[in-house]
Amino acid sequence: MLRIAIQAKGRLNEESIELLAEAGVSAEESKRKLLTRCNDFPMEVLYLRDDDIPQAVSMGVADIGIVGLNEVEEKEFDVEIAHKLGFGKCRLSLAVPKTEEYVDVNYFNGKRIATSYPVILSRFFKEKGITAEIHEIAGSVEIAPSVGMADAIFDIVSSGSTLVTNGLKEVEKVLFSEAVMIANKSLSDEKKKILDQLLFRIEAVERSRGMKYVLLNLPHEKIDEAIRILPGMKSPTILPLAQEGWSSIHVVINERELWDKIEQLKAIGAEDILVLSLEKMIL
Repeated sequence: MLRIAIQAKGRLNEESIELLAEAGVSAEESKRKLLTRCNDFPMEVLYLRDDDIPQAVSMGVADIGIVGLNEVEEKEFDVEIAHKLGFGKCRLSLAVPKTEEYVDVNYFNGKRIATSYPVILSRFFKEKGITAEIHEIAGSVEIAPSVGMADAIFDIVSSGSTLVTNGLKEVEKVLFSEAVMIANKSLSDEKKKILDQLLFRIEAVERSRGMKYVLLNLPHEKIDEAIRILPGMKSPTILPLAQEGWSSIHVVINERELWDKIEQLKAIGAEDILVLSLEKMIL
């Protein structure tokens, strides 16, 4: 039995549960439960605050966890990053009042910086040779300059709208973060096997994102042209139709290229084109 720690509430909670569901693992919503068991996979789910997850995994309270890379870097617990998950993307950035003239990172020498991530910021300033006062505060970091608590802030930025609302501008991007799956470094062979099974399923889900399954009919003499147009995991699948002189082609296409490919295929005589959603791609 593998135990995974995920955020008890918030966006990462929702996206983690959705990913597990796509991988065939049913996890109940936390509600008032701290620990729930999955009925369709040998795993139980532990619901924690996001900043407690790295410690829980490091201690072995949980075997694996889904948490933002920013929390892993800030807490500095000895865990392994088993897989980058690609959702929950954000960045940790330095921001100053929009009226301030900013040239480079030396601006922060002698300044007071408010943040909930003092470890990451201290490391960055040390690398850059900056001497500044770092004030750790919890929540509402963005209001610190306007109330006189700090000269600048170091905080999570997604769209940047919160900074604008509070009269700030982003000047240094320090860390790019996303949700990651972390693992305890001392997993038993049995738990490693279950983790490998879970990652196999998750990777199949991830490969299917942004991909479409396309079926089309084409005259035999146009097949070579179609193959030059179409990508494929190995090569397009070609099947003869009952109608003499025609074949059916099946292929997986990235959604970004879909309409361009379809227009090229139509131009060489493709007909009856079907585009289907792709749920899993197993190599």
